[in-house]
Amino acid sequence: MPTRIDHLVLAARSLDEGVRWCEATFGVTPGPGGIHPLMGTHNRLLKIGSAAFPRAYFEIIAIDPHAKRARAGARHRWFDLDDGALQAALARHGPRLVHFVAEVPDIEAAVHRLAALRIDRGHIIEASRDTPAGRLSWRITVRNDGQRLFYGALPTLIEWGAVHPIDSMDESGVVLRALALSHPRAGDLGAALGTIGLSELSLTSGAPGLRAMFDTPRGLVTLWSGGV
Repeated sequence: MPTRIDHLVLAARSLDEGVRWCEATFGVTPGPGGIHPLMGTHNRLLKIGSAAFPRAYFEIIAIDPHAKRARAGARHRWFDLDDGALQAALARHGPRLVHFVAEVPDIEAAVHRLAALRIDRGHIIEASRDTPAGRLSWRITVRNDGQRLFYGALPTLIEWGAVHPIDSMDESGVVLRALALSHPRAGDLGAALGTIGLSELSLTSGAPGLRAMFDTPRGLVTLWSGGV
């Protein structure tokens, strides 16, 4: 299995706010998701696969106000959800695209290759949750400080078990058409993407962030992470 885009991450102050954003922006209601006790977060999911991105889905994620985090100590939640600047941006501007996750066939090898470039992608942690289609289990990279790296343009890495989330997702009417990245250190980012098998992604030098284009019931929608 080659490395491929697994999912895009949209952060919101609350899951309800994220659902309203999806309905207003894409014209569809996201499907069910789950809770992440280890991180104190919860999500809703939306299938966005296409020929170019066959296993892709869209994750709307927020801090769960009712959850007690099992991941103790000074460690932060994934995707910079504890970061003050990101929280302020979500409060001012609403939900926004912040990151993407890449599925890799061998997560230990990918982390080792990044480490050779002096990039610390974080610890590999194990997580799981039950779904109607079966138990989802995965291994994912998370840094103690929760940082996404390269303002979200370097993906978090994930390795799935036997069941993938899209196995139980209905078609949504939303399709990921393109994903492009930019960063002032495009050479460093390109080397990192290449070493994990994503050298084909569009990458330019410029303001840091990622831009995703979707075909939706409301027409063409473009999201820009804005480098927060």
